[in-house]
Formats: sequence, C-alpha cells, structure tokens
Amino acid sequence: MKPRLVVVGNGMASVRALEELLRLAPERYDITVFGAEPHGNYNRILLSPLLAGDKALVDIVTHPHEWYAQRGITLHAGDPVIGIDRARRRVMARSGCSAPYDRLLLAPGSKPFVLPVPGKDLPGVVSFRDVDDVETMLAASRRHRRAVVIGGGLLGLECAFGLRRRGMDVTVIHLMDRLMERQLDAAAAGLLQQHLEAGGLRVLLTAQTQSIEGGERVAAVRLKDGRDIPADLVVMAAGIVPNLDLAKAAGLACERGVLVNDTLQTFDPRIYAVGECVQHRKTVYGLVAPLYEQAAVCANHLAGDGVTRYGGSVVSTRLKVTGVELFSAGNFLGGEGTRDLVYTDRRRGVYKRLVLRNGRLEGAILYGDAADGGWYFDLIQRRADVTRYRDRLVFGRRYAEALAAA
Repeated sequence: MKPRLVVVGNGMASVRALEELLRLAPERYDITVFGAEPHGNYNRILLSPLLAGDKALVDIVTHPHEWYAQRGITLHAGDPVIGIDRARRRVMARSGCSAPYDRLLLAPGSKPFVLPVPGKDLPGVVSFRDVDDVETMLAASRRHRRAVVIGGGLLGLECAFGLRRRGMDVTVIHLMDRLMERQLDAAAAGLLQQHLEAGGLRVLLTAQTQSIEGGERVAAVRLKDGRDIPADLVVMAAGIVPNLDLAKAAGLACERGVLVNDTLQTFDPRIYAVGECVQHRKTVYGLVAPLYEQAAVCANHLAGDGVTRYGGSVVSTRLKVTGVELFSAGNFLGGEGTRDLVYTDRRRGVYKRLVLRNGRLEGAILYGDAADGGWYFDLIQRRADVTRYRDRLVFGRRYAEALAAA
C-alpha cells in the first residue's frame, strides 16, 4: 500500500508543491487535499483584476476539480481541516470527515489582519483575501456609492483601483506617511499618490482609524483626529498574519509562523509546511516567488530525493498598480556607507533610485519604467561588481553594458 500524503490547504504554495512532487514521483503517494474554499486552486494574485472586471472567475482558476481527479487526488473542497491528531496521525475536517496520514503538508496560508476597533463586525465591512470577499465588494458596488479602503499598501491600492473602476467614490486611509512604504521611498510614493489622485482616488496619510460607525450597516470610518469619512463599504487591507491556529493546537513550534528547517520540516518530522504560514530562519514571506522556492524544496524531500535545501529568499517586488509599473528590491533606502544614483523624468513619469555599496548594487526602486528590474535584481543577487559602468547604471542595461564593452 502506498504511503498517504494529506495536504492541508489548497492554495498556490501547496499546489505548486504537488505539481513538483507529481513530476518527481507521480506514483509515490495516495494524496488527499483539504481546502477551505469550494473552488479548485486559483491565482490569488488575480483577485484584483477580478474585482476590476478585467478577469472572470474561470480565468483565474488554475487547477479546476478535474485536475485533481485526473491525477487520482482526493479533493475535499469547501471542507477545511479543524484538527490534527499527531499521535494517531489523522486530520479532522469541519464536515466530520477524517483522513489518516503518513506525511502531512501543512499550508493553511494567512488570514487578513482585522483592526481591533469598534464596528469591525458591521455589515459592509470586509477583507480582501478571497473570491467571496470580491463577490461581497461587487454586490456593494452595485447598490452603494462610497467606499473606504483601510491600508495603503499594494493590496489596498489594488482594491481601491478596482472599486473605482466599478464606479465607487473611494478614499484610502493609510497609517504611514507614504503609500507602499515597504516597496517605495518617499519620492516614488509621492509620484504614485499624485497619479492615484489624478485618477479620482482620495488618499489620507498618517490617518489612524479609531472606530467604524453604523447601525444596520456601516456608515462611516472615524479617525483618531475626529474626522468621519462616510462609507457604505469598508475594506480592511492593512496586512496579513500567518494562519497558525491548527499548528498551535497540534503542539507544533510556532513564533510568528510555523517553524521549519531547511527541508521545510516542522519539529514533527512527519509534518512539512510551506507558504505564508511558515517561518524560516526568523523570516515570514508573503510573496509568491519565495513560496514557490519552498514548494520545490519540500517536494524534493517528499519525493525521497532529499538533496536540496531552502536557504531563504532574496525578494523583489515587480507589479503594476493602476497602470504604473513598479519594481523594488534589496536595500532600496540605503544608509551609512552607501551611494545613491537617482534619475527623474517628470514628463514621462519615470523615477529610478539605485543604492550602491563598495562597487556593488545593493537595492533598487523603479517607478514608471521597470523594464530593467530583472537585470538589477540579478546584479543584487550575484553581488556583481558594477564599478566599470557605475555612473551609467541608472540608464539601464543596454546603455551600461554597451559602455562597458566599449
């Protein structure tokens, strides 16, 4: 009889691990997957185009139910696991269904951070994390006019843009003094804010939410300074936190995430974990690229090869927010001992900042033109010596390398 692999979570990280495992050892396990949502796996990154109307649900589902059936995988969709019995090596689902395992892959992902303020549970207050959230927002956009998005990070801005595309008047409330502070410096964030406001969004910075007001439905967001921002819909997009409830209840070691080693094993060697729930070498990742790297290593060990190790990820962010190309990577804010190269073309709406230390590129921000983002990221990862063309580096790969060759 084949050993039994149970997968808790049907998201992008766990399904990528399954794809890799099926490629390496397609007949090794009897596989059972439990997912909280009724759909197959879908690309969560495309929730924003789904909200904006650029995609339909069928366009973002990457692994429909048939994919699992064709590969002999038992899928329990819409039936989340609520308990893990490590002594008996069995998981229990909400429906009452249970499944034994020889190996367990834990990938419950993350959950939205909900501000602990009065009124957070009022009808009309929603997060932006899954298809159900998008459907709730679309229903609100058909009946109501005013929306408030709490959070000026990537997720919040994409949500605000989508709701604006749906015809709503949208205000973005952000606690920090600039938008997307984890990806942009003050100059790039300022350009982005100008672009968003020109497109009809209202942006309030250094604004702290005190409460959400309303009766039968949300009516306003009250700020700490006493202002009330009218709202028929409030979207909390202030970040995510690893979903640790299952792991903690099962007695697995957790800090900010489920602790794993370089093979993606938890402190229980029969249980692996990947994705946004994981903490590896004190770091928790929320971007897709590191999660896919984890999935590849995990699949390698589940397949019995056991030759790869996950040493952590150097992350970059490349995205398009409301039509503007953005890229950032590494130490883009600089500091003592660093040198900045800055290029600005206000007519074209382009801003570039490169941070160098001892002849090597350490960080980069690109706004409005991210074509060379991959090249800069490669230079950062390789710690390449760029001394030969340092003063032309900010003009891009083609010009810098031509100059170096000459």
